[in-house]
Amino acid sequence: MKFSVDQILNLPDMKVLDFQEIEGAGIIITIEKAVNNSTCPFCEKTTYSIHQNHWRMIHDLSWSEKPVLLKINRRQFKCHKCQKVFSENLNFVDKSKGYTKRLARDIVEQVLNSNIHSVAKRNDLSDEEVESMLKAQVSQLLNINLSQVKRLGIDEIALVKGQGNYLAVLVDLDTRKPIELVKSRRIEEIREVIVKWGSQVLEQIVEVSMDLWSPYKSLVEELMPNANITADRFHVMKQVNDELDAMRKSEKRAATSLDNKSERDRILAGLNKSKYSLIKNEDSLNEQQKERLNNVREVSPILAKMHTLKEEFRDIFESTKSWGESIINLLDWMHNGLSYFPKSIGTMIRWFGEVVGYFDGRTTSGTVEGINNKLKLIKRLGYGFRNFSNFRLRSLLNWHFSINSP
Repeated sequence: MKFSVDQILNLPDMKVLDFQEIEGAGIIITIEKAVNNSTCPFCEKTTYSIHQNHWRMIHDLSWSEKPVLLKINRRQFKCHKCQKVFSENLNFVDKSKGYTKRLARDIVEQVLNSNIHSVAKRNDLSDEEVESMLKAQVSQLLNINLSQVKRLGIDEIALVKGQGNYLAVLVDLDTRKPIELVKSRRIEEIREVIVKWGSQVLEQIVEVSMDLWSPYKSLVEELMPNANITADRFHVMKQVNDELDAMRKSEKRAATSLDNKSERDRILAGLNKSKYSLIKNEDSLNEQQKERLNNVREVSPILAKMHTLKEEFRDIFESTKSWGESIINLLDWMHNGLSYFPKSIGTMIRWFGEVVGYFDGRTTSGTVEGINNKLKLIKRLGYGFRNFSNFRLRSLLNWHFSINSP
């Protein structure tokens, strides 16, 4: 079955005037609108009076890996009623762009799986043209509907490890999608973003999950009067794990200073490569990690006890106990573990209402952690974004781009 150029082009309102394939340049298709009239945008009257022709070249989707340029006649008409001159509307290309809308969407899809420079080279475009396409797409997608946001997650991510430069991630916990990235975790910058959402959106938010950072808590209390604050259980667990790991390091330092060489070597051998055996969920350990955990228990009673307490703490949050039973178990754990985890328990006392808030709806920011991992991957792979603004656009497209969206 043969297809005409018009069918392959798939622009029903346009007619093909000429078709050329030029070696080294690709395919050039000359087109114009099939009808010889247009509707005046000022008075809405139909006119047949062509004022002048305007020819322009724009990039379109490739055919069989050959670049395609459309030579388009975008005619100007003059309205006999209001005497205004106007250009006819071409719905497949924006007025000031050198590429079709469908090419822009295809480019965005390519960038989501590659990087700007490679996509630009593959499509005979400049890096700047590809970035322009991305920005144009995001400008349409950033009208994210906040009217349904009820549960919010706030977290931060350090894109460059060890440099302390954090950006804030705001997530709709129900859709599991980021709704904003903020250049830093400075409260002033986050407040500036959130305030723009408007009081109607802020007042409808009923829960916010966050880490144990008091400025976040103060900001939510200030701007979201109806929101209950939940301390993210994974950040609470991290506090316990960090204190356990600090004791592991302390035990190694103490062993290093022992005069008895055989005892020193025995303890250090037992503690060797034991970090993840201690802080990882015990039921997720492989055989080698289980063996290392047993070695730790043999050489360090305090680490053995802290590991047991850590597992008991995790079980309180993972089991499906009733709200009241969970709180009683947590209070008992805090009493039993105070001498082993004084720093973590001190934090829990200060955040007790937010920590036990987890037992109401078992809300966590686990979704945020997954998003953060993807953001790190986007940054690590170097998608060609030279500043935060471009990185923000690329990241939001990852969750909000749809080939079916307008």
